[in-house]
Amino acid sequence: MSKKKKNKSENKIVRSVNKNIRSSNRKLKPILKSIVGKKVDIAIRDLTFSDKRISKDIKKTISSAVANAENNYQYDIDNLFVKEAYCGKQVIMKRFRARAKGRAAPIIKPYSNLTIILAEKEKEKVERK
Repeated sequence: MSKKKKNKSENKIVRSVNKNIRSSNRKLKPILKSIVGKKVDIAIRDLTFSDKRISKDIKKTISSAVANAENNYQYDIDNLFVKEAYCGKQVIMKRFRARAKGRAAPIIKPYSNLTIILAEKEKEKVERK
């Protein structure tokens, strides 16, 4: 039995994590789904012109991942694309609002973790038979 050979594309990934984003997963997921699979410059352009408040934090995380790729791994920025983008739950701040007759209504303020994984597209080799 032999070991499985690692694919070269597994070595060409870069990760950037942003913790404690002041938004819920429900608001983050549609934006993240829209940028997966796009080249980095196109994803940043789309986030720049997005009217969502949270898109500024997502853009900052992508820019951080691009800087990691350039400085740590010497990747070409033009070949980078968003391989994965996902979010997870973090803490929830609980507050209460005074209501009528001495009652209180809860206010839930969720936080999220954001992870962006970039990969470098390899040049496709054309094989002739």
